[in-house]
Amino acid sequence: MEGWRGAWYVPCLASLETLQELCRKENLTCKSIGITNRSLKSYEVEYLCDYKVEEGTEYYLVKWKGWPESSNTWEPQKNLKCPLLLQNFLSDKNEYLSRVREGRALKVRNHIKALNPAVADYIVKKAKQRIALQRWKEELNRKKNHKAMILVENTVDLEGPPLDFYYINEYKPAPGINVINGITTGCECTDCPAEKCCPKEAGFVLAYNKRKKLKIQPGLPIYECNSFCRCGPDCPNRIVQKGTPYSLCIFRTNNGRGWGVKTLQKIKTNSFVMEYVGEVITSEEAERRGQLYDSQGNTYLFDLDYDSDEFTVDAARYGNVSHFVNHSCDPNLQVFNVFIDNLDLRLPRIALFSTRTIKAGEELTFDYQMKGSLDLTSDSADGLSPSRKRIRTVCKCGAVCCRGYLN
Repeated sequence: MEGWRGAWYVPCLASLETLQELCRKENLTCKSIGITNRSLKSYEVEYLCDYKVEEGTEYYLVKWKGWPESSNTWEPQKNLKCPLLLQNFLSDKNEYLSRVREGRALKVRNHIKALNPAVADYIVKKAKQRIALQRWKEELNRKKNHKAMILVENTVDLEGPPLDFYYINEYKPAPGINVINGITTGCECTDCPAEKCCPKEAGFVLAYNKRKKLKIQPGLPIYECNSFCRCGPDCPNRIVQKGTPYSLCIFRTNNGRGWGVKTLQKIKTNSFVMEYVGEVITSEEAERRGQLYDSQGNTYLFDLDYDSDEFTVDAARYGNVSHFVNHSCDPNLQVFNVFIDNLDLRLPRIALFSTRTIKAGEELTFDYQMKGSLDLTSDSADGLSPSRKRIRTVCKCGAVCCRGYLN
């Protein structure tokens, strides 16, 4: 089109290695992705695919980083300088054999020892999964806005990163919903716990003690100091807004509950652990989506029912680590409503606090039927997946007090 001076920019979803493979396959150079005339023929082991012994020499089939699989070559072990990849190869081989209970990994044909093709196929899939999970971990840590690390682990199956999940740090409002009400004033305190701070202005007590641990009962709201308050970032009434202080691991559970989250650090009682975020949608839209989620056995809808039931948080596609936290009928996390830069009672932020000491390595859970409002007497299935009786999802939490269903 004449006179058109603009350009369309579309983000590339292919990995760096995939783009490098295309360049090398077509014998093209591209400095922006590291393919120059000098590096066009460089070789680095990405993973090992297969194994054989010929005439007493051990060989491994090598997938070269940034090269298409058609360029894989058999290399003698003595030429390989990748001890970790060799260790991964042997570990994956032994893992497969222990699962299928095959007696031997090797079989002899024409004096050539070789891996069973099924074993080699599993090793390749496991190597690709390991790379995909590493990239996902790096992506999560790029996008998070808190200092603590997020790790990813799957020692259970070949499941890779979720294909339709996008990490966010705060609510993503649907069109027409305003999650920031334009608050323009804050407290004038120089010592927030001792003066008439934000909670007292709202008619409630300060939620935290001097050790920055929760001191209020479930059902009561938390009012933190906001961006217009006089106090600084070290104010003891600024906890949830700083994000999770603990390094966490998204891991694959071994009892059919999919992904879960465990803490890598000890968490003391009444400590803030994480915030539950996602898309903020109307309750009408939540009811429509809930029918689909119920049929899939998924539960990601959290009713914002502190003051009314107008809005719901949907963490199915957009969310943070809390997206992967499993349900338990005997949880170690408790839900609290939090107000910071938005005092609209219909739109509280949802924070999860520890109900007891949680050991490093222990899975984090909360009750999907747990209510964050002052109405603690209702026996309806509110909270996540609100009172939908169409399809009941079986609970697999394993708690002694398990109710049998998530909804």
